[in-house]
Amino acid sequence: MDQKAQASAGPSADERSAMNEAIDRALRAARESGKSGIAATVLKAGKVVATGENEVHLQCDPTQHAEMVAITRAAQVLGTTDLTGCVLISTLQPCEMCLSAFRFARMERVIFAATQAKVPEKYFAFPHLRLDDFQRGTNFTFVAGVGEELVLHLYATGDE
Repeated sequence: MDQKAQASAGPSADERSAMNEAIDRALRAARESGKSGIAATVLKAGKVVATGENEVHLQCDPTQHAEMVAITRAAQVLGTTDLTGCVLISTLQPCEMCLSAFRFARMERVIFAATQAKVPEKYFAFPHLRLDDFQRGTNFTFVAGVGEELVLHLYATGDE
């Protein structure tokens, strides 16, 4: 998932604030036993709707990525599976499953810290897929590498 796809304008102040908070949560989670240092947030109109951390090992469920947890919680809070107008923020570039959920939820913007090019392949089931593969037929945009230097060490070995 390279960054040849349509990138968008940099993060707004609200989006940057949400990313900083997600990075803080990821760093805290990485220090806790049994948790992975991956965190996500869903914003709507600049306000936090829901947050999530990776719960794969805690729930013994391979679908409980931070982004999936945050998207599920946002749908519950908003009372709809249509998250049009919402922004997904993640400390790691969303994998194929998470990007698919993002698309099914009709989200329009994703902002992430660590990029696929700088983390082990284990974080992506189909590393040959690129972001633009997920953009076909939609208008979602992304901002990559926001705060990347603060979290790369969390994903360097793939042993989180």
